[in-house]
Amino acid sequence: MPEAAPRPSEDRSPSDRPIIAFFDVDNTLMRGASAFHVGKGAFRKGMLGIRDVALFAWHDFRFVKVGENRAHLATVRERAMALLQGHDEREVIALAEDIFDRTIAPRLWPETVDLTREHLAKGHEVWLISATPQLVGQVIADRLGLTGALGTVLEAEHGKFTGDIVGNVVHAEEKAVVAEALARERGASLADCWGYSDSTNDIPLLTLVGNRVVVNPDARLERHAREHGWAIMPLKHASIREAQRRVRKEARAVKKSARRAKPAE
Repeated sequence: MPEAAPRPSEDRSPSDRPIIAFFDVDNTLMRGASAFHVGKGAFRKGMLGIRDVALFAWHDFRFVKVGENRAHLATVRERAMALLQGHDEREVIALAEDIFDRTIAPRLWPETVDLTREHLAKGHEVWLISATPQLVGQVIADRLGLTGALGTVLEAEHGKFTGDIVGNVVHAEEKAVVAEALARERGASLADCWGYSDSTNDIPLLTLVGNRVVVNPDARLERHAREHGWAIMPLKHASIREAQRRVRKEARAVKKSARRAKPAE
């Protein structure tokens, strides 16, 4: 987890407390599944075979067409973790940087990236939150100038990955757990925080925060959002402009802090 910020004092003004905007990655910040691009990059480096690439490609295809499937996602994640066993941390970080430049950057939704800019302009912290390995999310956050990334933490011993994870995969209910922990550590009020996602699996995260926006939602999430009066943002010009106006008008501005959050370990 990130380094904890000092807890707010009782007499601290609410305007001084941080506000956090949580952004899902796959199909929210970028088109498709980041695991597929990690798999392609690992194949180029000789870290996995063509059968594994086919698995990641099938996951990406299904994800774009029909959204997340929890059982299928678990299979892909477990295989990806096992493939990293024995590899050096620095090697994998370099791989993540190469993957971002080659394949993730061209697939970013400019409209969603623009929304991260709106939050930063308000003095908000912007955190990516994804089941993707935290080190991959952190590369994306660093490249985009965001505050940090929450993701699945890969276990390493003596600088090499063991193939296991620390804690749980940051998915579904676990996203809400880590988001709540981060808000508590940063001294943020969840009622002021924001959440962006496309997936039904992120309903626990979206329910946790006071301001939620569903981005290009799957059918179940769109139905849930309409029933609960949540903002819906199809990736169309009119809805994007409306989302930007909402952040500008409704989001409370906070004082910008010079202190940058440290990435999760």
